[in-house]
Parts: sequence; C-alpha cells; structure tokens
Amino acid sequence: MTYAAVLTFGLVIGSFLNVCIYRLPRKLSVVRPASHCPSCGRALKPWDNIPVISYLLLRGRCRYCSARISPRYPLVELLNGLGYMLVLWRFGLGLDAVVYMVYFSTLIVITFIDLDFQIIPDAVTLPGAAAALVLGVFLVSDPFDRGSGLGPAQSVTGLFLGGGLFYAVAVLSRGGMGGGDIKMMAMVGALTGWKGVLLTTFLGSLTGSIVGLGLMIFKGKGRKTKIPFGPFLALGSAVSVLWGQELLKLYMRGYS
Repeated sequence: MTYAAVLTFGLVIGSFLNVCIYRLPRKLSVVRPASHCPSCGRALKPWDNIPVISYLLLRGRCRYCSARISPRYPLVELLNGLGYMLVLWRFGLGLDAVVYMVYFSTLIVITFIDLDFQIIPDAVTLPGAAAALVLGVFLVSDPFDRGSGLGPAQSVTGLFLGGGLFYAVAVLSRGGMGGGDIKMMAMVGALTGWKGVLLTTFLGSLTGSIVGLGLMIFKGKGRKTKIPFGPFLALGSAVSVLWGQELLKLYMRGYS
C-alpha cells in the first residue's frame, strides 16, 4: 500500500515536473497560467491532466485541437513515480527518502531541459546547491555509509570538489564544459560528498562515451557533435545514491 501511495504521489509530482521542463528554460512562471495545450492555448480540465491515464485515454492528442502530445509527458511522470519507489525501497520511510525523492525530481528536470536546450538553468542548480549544502551538513545520511550522517566536512568538500573539478575541465577544454554542469556538480557534491562526485563523474563519463560511440557508429555523428552531459551526470548521480555503497564495496573487493 505504501509503494502504491508513493508511486501515485510521484506520478502527480511528475506532472508538475513537465511544467517546469517546459517553462523554466523559456523563463515562464511555473505557477501561472494553469496547465494548457501549447498548440491551441486551451486550459486543461482536471480530467485531462491525470498523469499517464489522460494521455492514454486521449490517445496522445489534445482534446480540443487534436495536436499531438509528446510521449515525453507520461515518460517523465512514470520515471518520477518509479524513481520515488526505488528511493523508498532503498531508504525506507524517513527524512532521507524525502530528500532523495526531491533530488531525483531535480535530476529529471535537469535531464530533459539539457536534452532540449543544452542548458542547465541556474534557477534549478543554484537553489539546489544551497539546499543540498544545508541538508548535507545538518540532516541527510551519507549514501555511501548509511549508518552515519554526511556532515559538514563531507558536504563542503563535495561541493568544492564537484564545482572545482568541472571548472578546471571547463578551463582546460576552453569551454568544452558548460557553467550549468559546474553548478550541477557542486550540488551533487554537497548532497553526496566527494565519493558521490567521483562516482557520478565516472558513471556519467562512461555512459556518455558509450552513447557517443553509438551515435558515431549507427547515426554517422562526428566526433565534434555536441552531446549534453547533464543527463549522463544525472544518471550517474541517481545510480550513486541508490547503489553507490554496493558499487564501492565491489570496487574495493576487486583490490583486496
């Protein structure tokens, strides 16, 4: 019953995330106006805005103008709902679960905005980094050692390591790394510590390289084709939070 409630809550929040993904990069309010069709502008009725179900009932079309609704809308809702269930499974009911559910939603917003616009908005990362620092210093547990809190040393070190490492990459690559990635990794480090920064960077680079290689082989993309890095960092950080402790143990076991 708890998982069903969390899934439902995650789907509802996922619907709001779609609003954020559409409006934040366009510098629009996420509060007003109410949800509406981007094609005809008609306000959506409550029964047209039920997560996933409305999309299926409407067969992916606007009720009023029959414009196609992107399948990304139910995808975001499902990802968020399933993500909340994974967080609950991993952390149980408690403050850590609430924090990481919010964090998971933040990563989803970053992912889809970066895919569309190749930017990671300051409106997400700056307040996110500030909140992550407060939570990391005072409240949240270390995802790599759930028996203890993250604490000031880990959180502050993670913030400066994440931001500093990616700032150095941006300088050395002469703009190959964006400012949004730098601020995002500062947020990641503040909430997950230096271990989270290193594992997120490794997993993000690995998955980014695999996808980039696949695009070169199967899509004929060139080496200079720009691929947003935020989604891969978001995936790496989500995996770090959920399974970082086990991955670290496997790594250490390989050297024992």
